[in-house]
Amino acid sequence: VQLVESGGGLVHPGGSLRLDCASSGIIFNIYDMGWYRNAPGKQHELVATITSGGATKYADSGKGRFTISRENAKNTVYLQMNTLKPEDTAVYYCNARLGVNVNFWGQGSQVTVSS
Repeated sequence: VQLVESGGGLVHPGGSLRLDCASSGIIFNIYDMGWYRNAPGKQHELVATITSGGATKYADSGKGRFTISRENAKNTVYLQMNTLKPEDTAVYYCNARLGVNVNFWGQGSQVTVSS
């Protein structure tokens, strides 16, 4: 199983980035997918999730600014991040979950928001 994130980088405050997570080795369309982040000095934090059926959930910190979506034909989940703030600086991780016992993680993608 591989989850490969891409799209991170350095962006100015107020800017936008889109993170992509391409999966292989799983039946993508039956997995719930999510994005989490680790920021310096903070706990591992949920950013957004999307179920196999397309229902979405967001942490309060990203509501109105972040959008999670999935493209089953490409085995890919996306996180569109707009109006980025310095406090969004973190390593962002893609997650694939099936029930409570099956859980896969990507390697992480650094997002830095700085002027």
